[in-house]
Amino acid sequence: MSNKLDRRKTSFVIFVLTMIFFYLPLAVLVIYSFNNGKGMAWQGFSFRWYKELFRHSSNIWKAFYYSIFIALISSFVSTVIGTFGAIALKWFDFKGKKYLKNISVLPLVVPDIIIGVSLLIMFATVKFKLGITTIFIAHTTFNIPYVLFIILSRLDEFDYSVVEAAYDLGATNRQTLTKVIIPMLLPAIVSAFLMALTLSFDDFVITFFVSGPGSSTLPLRIYSMIRLGVSPVVNALSVLLIAISILLTLSTKKLQKNFIK
Repeated sequence: MSNKLDRRKTSFVIFVLTMIFFYLPLAVLVIYSFNNGKGMAWQGFSFRWYKELFRHSSNIWKAFYYSIFIALISSFVSTVIGTFGAIALKWFDFKGKKYLKNISVLPLVVPDIIIGVSLLIMFATVKFKLGITTIFIAHTTFNIPYVLFIILSRLDEFDYSVVEAAYDLGATNRQTLTKVIIPMLLPAIVSAFLMALTLSFDDFVITFFVSGPGSSTLPLRIYSMIRLGVSPVVNALSVLLIAISILLTLSTKKLQKNFIK
């Protein structure tokens, strides 16, 4: 009995220390976003840097809009391609299927810097001008394997007899896809889309290589600001992004519960 209590206490202590390690930096960031001064010395509570963020930070908001636009479009395209690709890899037989399935997960293990350099060389070879379009292509490229992995995991648990029953009742291929397969895969599709959205919005390394003049995303803009020193405006922006992430997570869980019902 005493051994079980000791194990519980040890587990609890490790859990508390882990949470402190993860969330203490975030707590410090939130606190100093309300500091009236620029340095680490506390000079009073103020919304000064939030006002500065909304009034005099047009470059930051421009980069934010670019990030949101690219993340939404690339996530949508990669989710569509990844979903149909996963269905093809799971249920259709064709030459080279095994090799294609193995190759499709390579971007999950290849370092981002290798993907970024390879894409940069490809764009330079075909003389494609770097900008928003190249960032979109790059983000779509590295998002597809993540979507494939999520959808394939769901298809492994998929009851194919439902599809066969739809065919027996006279459903066409299109009706079976839109009325049976897609609705049953919808929770996985939503999860894959949100995963791709998060990866695209947060990406720095690959975007650093394929971005051009005037096409900086938010991570690139924050990096350029931090190189000159930690700005309190970045603290305020980070707090807003944390709040958006929390709301997105809560809404995602609610959506998944509704889909399950």
